[in-house]
Amino acid sequence: MHEVLITILILLAASLFAVALFKEMGLPSLMGYLLVGVAIGPHALGLMPQDGPTAWLAEFGVVFLMFSIGLEFSLTRLNAMRRIVLGLGALQVIVTHIVLTALFWLLGLSLLPAWALAGALTMSSTAILSKLLVERRELEKPHGRETIGVLLFQDLAVVPLLILVPAFASSQGDQWVGALALAMSKTVAALVLVLRYGHPLMSRWFDWVAKRRSPELFMINVLLVTLGMAALSEAFGLSLALGAFLAGMLISETAYRYQVEEDIKPFRDVLLGLFFITVGMFLDIGEVTRHFIYVAGLLVLILAIKFTVVFVGSRMMGSKAPVAMRSALWLCTGGEFGFVLLAQSAGLEILPSFWLQTGAAALVLSMLLAPLIVAASDRLVLRFVASEWMTRAMELTAIAAQTIKVKQHVLVLGYGRTGQYLARLLEHESVPTVALDLDPERVAEATAAGENVLYGDASRRETLIAAGLLRARAVVISFADLQASLRVLSVLRELRPDVPVVVRARAESDIDWLTAAGATAVISEAIEVSLMLATHTLALIGTPLSRVARRIREIRAQRYALLRGYFAGSSDERGSEGLEGEIRLHSVLLPEEAWAVGRHLGELGLKECGVEVAAVRRRGIRAQSPEPGLILRPGDVVILRGEQKALERGEAILLQGP
Repeated sequence: MHEVLITILILLAASLFAVALFKEMGLPSLMGYLLVGVAIGPHALGLMPQDGPTAWLAEFGVVFLMFSIGLEFSLTRLNAMRRIVLGLGALQVIVTHIVLTALFWLLGLSLLPAWALAGALTMSSTAILSKLLVERRELEKPHGRETIGVLLFQDLAVVPLLILVPAFASSQGDQWVGALALAMSKTVAALVLVLRYGHPLMSRWFDWVAKRRSPELFMINVLLVTLGMAALSEAFGLSLALGAFLAGMLISETAYRYQVEEDIKPFRDVLLGLFFITVGMFLDIGEVTRHFIYVAGLLVLILAIKFTVVFVGSRMMGSKAPVAMRSALWLCTGGEFGFVLLAQSAGLEILPSFWLQTGAAALVLSMLLAPLIVAASDRLVLRFVASEWMTRAMELTAIAAQTIKVKQHVLVLGYGRTGQYLARLLEHESVPTVALDLDPERVAEATAAGENVLYGDASRRETLIAAGLLRARAVVISFADLQASLRVLSVLRELRPDVPVVVRARAESDIDWLTAAGATAVISEAIEVSLMLATHTLALIGTPLSRVARRIREIRAQRYALLRGYFAGSSDERGSEGLEGEIRLHSVLLPEEAWAVGRHLGELGLKECGVEVAAVRRRGIRAQSPEPGLILRPGDVVILRGEQKALERGEAILLQGP
C-alpha cells in the first residue's frame, strides 16, 4: 500500500509541473506526460520501475480511452460519412499498413514484429488534429471532412489490431490461423450481442439509475458499466480495451451519452496521462540519441509514405489536388494510438528494443511536428499546387462578381443560425447584406433559396476585399469563437480602421479582448439573454415600457458595466470550465475591526490589484457604482467585481490592509 501511494504522489507531482509547462508553451499535454515518463523512468533518474503499480494504473487509462472512442462511435455518423470513412479511411489504413509492413520486413524484421510496428505507425492523432480543425474553423472544409473521416476509420481499426496482435503472438507455428479465427469469432459474437440486444437493455438500466436523481449513483454506474464490460471481455479471452469500447458503443446510442462523456472525462484524462508516462518510461533517451539518424530516417519515411497514400487516395476519390494535398499534410503524422499498440507489443515482447525505441521516438517527433505542418499547409499548397492559385483566383472572382454592384451594405461573417436571422432582419429593413461562410452545403442551400451568401474565409484579406469590405457600412462577426474573431478583427482593422464592427461573444471575459482588438460593439450572449428576460418580466408586472426601454439603453450605453460579473456558486465550479478568467462578484461584510472602516473608497488601492467596487449596501440601501469619496462604515457590505484571484486580494485589503 505504501509503495502504491508513493508511486501515485510522484506521478501526480511530476505531471502537475510538466503539463503546466507544456500548456504555457502551447504544446499538447500528452508531450508533458511523455517527458515525465522519460525523466522518472529506469533509463534516466530511475525513480520508478516500469512495471508494478504504474503499469497497473496505466492499463486503466487505455480502458477509458477506448471507452471514449466507443462513446464517439455512431452508426448514423458512420453512415453519413461512409464514402470517406470506408473509402479513403480504409484505403489509408490498409495501404499504409501493408507498405510499412513490407518495408520493415525488408529491413530485417520478421513478419509479426513488422506488422505490429507498421500498425502503430499507421495511425494519426485524433486528439491533436480534431482540436486544430475546430480552432482553425476548417471542420466543414473538404479537407476537414476527409481528415475526420480517416480519423474515424483509424479509431475503429485500433480495435481489431488490439485483438490480432496478442492472438498472433500467442500462437505457435501454423496455429496462428486457429488463434486468429477464435479471436475474430469471439469479437464478432460480442459485437452482434451488443448491437442486437445491448442497446434497449442499457437504455432501461440508465433510465432506472437516472430516476434516482443522484449524481453520485450515476457516476458509480458509469464506472461499473465501463470496468464491468472490460472485465467481462477479458474473462472471455479478449482485451480489456475491447470490452470498454463495447461499453462506450452501448451508451453512445442512449440519451445519456453527453452526460456520461462529461462525467468520465476527468478519469480518462488523468489515467490516460499515466499511460503516456509509462510510454515515456520505456523510451531510452541514450539509445535514441545514439541512433538518432535512424529515428530521423524513420520519421521522414512515415511522413512521406502516409502523405503519398492519402494524397493518391484522395485524388482517386475525386478530390482536387489542393484538397488532396491538404488532407495528406494533416494526416501524415503519427498519433496517440500508436503508443497504445507499441505498449502492447512491448508487453508481449514482440518488438526488439532497437525498433521499439526508434518507433516511439519517431512517433513523438511526428506529433510535435503536426501543428507546425498544419500551420504551413496553406503556404505549401500554394507553393506546390499550381491549380490552387487558379482556384483561389476563381473563388475571389466569383465573390467579386456577385458583390461588385453592392454598396453601403452590411458584411455578415458567418452564416449559421445567428447570421441568418440577422440577415433576414436587415433585409426586412431594406439594408443590403453580403454573407461569408465556410460550410459549402449551407452556402449551396442558401444560394439556391436566393440569399446573398458566398463561400469564403473571412480571415483572408483578399476574400474580405472581394466581398466589398471597402464599400461596406458595417461588419458583423456572427460566430462566437474568440480566437477566430480576433484573427478577423486584426485583418479588418488593417484594411478598414473606420468601419463599425459588431462582434458576438460567448463569455463575459471575451468582451475586453474583443474591444481591445478593435470591435466597435461586443454583444454578450449571457448578458443579452438577461436583458431580454428583464424586459419581458418588467413589462408583465406593469412597469411602463418607456422606463424599461430607457433602463436597457442606459445599461448598453455603459457597455454592460452594471451587469458584468456574477456571484459564483458550487454548481458553477462543478459545471463550468475555464472559470479562472471570468469576471465575478463577491460580497464582503465589514466588521468594526476591518482595516477599510473609516477610509474613503478612493484611498483603498483596490483598482491597483485588479478589482472595482460595483456597489455598497448600507442598512438595506444599495448604492451602485459609489463615488470614490464614500467613507466606509462598520456593517457595510462591499460588492467587489473582478477575477477570482483579484477578488481574494481585494477582500484581504478590505479586512486586513495592503
